[in-house]
Amino acid sequence: MQFIRWLSLVCLCCLMVGCVSRPATERSDFVELGGSPDRITLGTTSRIRTLDPADAYELWSGNLLYNLGDRLYTYDLGTSELKPQLATALPTISTDGLTYTMPLRQGVVFHDGTRFDAQAMAFSLKRFIQNGGSPSFLLGDAVKSIAATGPYELTITLKQPFTAFSKLLAFSGACAISPQAYEIGSGKFKPDTFVGTGPYKLARYGTDTLRLEAFDRYWGQKPSNKGIDIQRFSSSANLFNAFRTGIVDVAYQTLDLDQTRSLQQGAARFGWQVVEGKGDGIYYLTLNLKSPPLDRVVVRQVIAALVDRPLLRDRVFRGQVEPLYSLIPPTLAVAKPVFQEQYGDGNIAKVQALLSQAGYSKTKPLTVELWYRSNLTSNELVATTLKALAKLKLDGWLQLDLKSVESATAYQNLDKGAYPMFILDWTPDFLDPDSYVQPFMDCTKGSVAAGCEAGSAKLQGSFYYSDRVNALILQERRETNPTQRQQIFTELQDILAAEVPFIPLWQNKEYLFVQKGVQGGRLEVTQKVPFWTLQKG
Repeated sequence: MQFIRWLSLVCLCCLMVGCVSRPATERSDFVELGGSPDRITLGTTSRIRTLDPADAYELWSGNLLYNLGDRLYTYDLGTSELKPQLATALPTISTDGLTYTMPLRQGVVFHDGTRFDAQAMAFSLKRFIQNGGSPSFLLGDAVKSIAATGPYELTITLKQPFTAFSKLLAFSGACAISPQAYEIGSGKFKPDTFVGTGPYKLARYGTDTLRLEAFDRYWGQKPSNKGIDIQRFSSSANLFNAFRTGIVDVAYQTLDLDQTRSLQQGAARFGWQVVEGKGDGIYYLTLNLKSPPLDRVVVRQVIAALVDRPLLRDRVFRGQVEPLYSLIPPTLAVAKPVFQEQYGDGNIAKVQALLSQAGYSKTKPLTVELWYRSNLTSNELVATTLKALAKLKLDGWLQLDLKSVESATAYQNLDKGAYPMFILDWTPDFLDPDSYVQPFMDCTKGSVAAGCEAGSAKLQGSFYYSDRVNALILQERRETNPTQRQQIFTELQDILAAEVPFIPLWQNKEYLFVQKGVQGGRLEVTQKVPFWTLQKG
């Protein structure tokens, strides 16, 4: 996973959220779409840039592709257990860990009637890589070759062993698409089309509306509804009002903190259902180890001991996040709350002891710049809360100098070492602890003296380098024994807490709001919403 590519897409997502109110137009659009007792109307503020799986890298696009398409593997509903989807069994892996052979499902057809087989699956994955879209590196960096080795047998050879590769094949964009509807070629994308094998087919693609129809030839579990009508609202206020007045059956992504709290409080009175789940996204501080005084580990430990996560949860987010004590969130079994164990929250006694150890005092205070994204209100509130905490509790010993910059500029300058400390967030591409470690702490070129010169740690703006960490990441990516792999991640998290190149802050929560009388609303561990379980009455 390459951080800078992801960051550019996140920036694009942020820019895509409009702020112009046009409720009358949105309501009339929705009346045109909705109204059927057998259909579900879903409201969102997320805009669709593309539905082409070879180029779609936004979170909402992934949700749609999850419902429109099928992949070789998916997750069993309500769990993080990988299960076959278009494959009929988990892959057979060669002893060297490089070759994955998968039997495929027969009797499957695409939305255009084309038969699904191994050639079609190979075409889909090759196109994902070769068309060069935003997520192409996910498979391109890992895969050496893809071949149909039988009518219903697919063989994938990797460039090097990667234990989590099967989970990567569950990425929403790695779905099967009809060879009759697409072509392979750099940049040859079809953003407003989708022809796959999933439980829904795309019936209408509009700027602010999408219409999905249940696919009557679907091989698997048939949807509990006849279709989904999706309306994009230009602001969270419009989405909030649309849900409160019953214009939409379901609201998902994104309401602000006050709106979320209002719907939570009104749930008992109005019968609304609030489906809450821990998100897979995390927020953290990246610390630039090449920027004095943060080049000293004791100074980084000062910041780690200062952070008060419950304070941020309660004062800033009104309980709508979870404190995070490792880069690996507790939704994954290998997570270890190392920052809680070593530093606690707002541990002022420890902060003062570390400041004294580092040679700082009230007359010689520690001053550090803390940067945040100016277009994200919550990041500003977090920064000001941390500054106020230091001022209130430390009597001038530690001073945080707050600075802000717009997201796009920040992402362009992180790897240039422009920022001493920065509040950032991360969403993984697949559900595995590697996705929370390798994109942060791995370095492909560098030294302890020079820091990271190429690799994930440089792209993150930390410039952290450790021969031991690099070796452990390579080891966990090849380790097939779950117990031994967990031990590796435990050591990696211990190193993270000791050397503090990053400080975990909070894990986001996701909310799905469902009207009274609509059943089957659910949020998966991957933060996907299965449309096919929704039904009225």
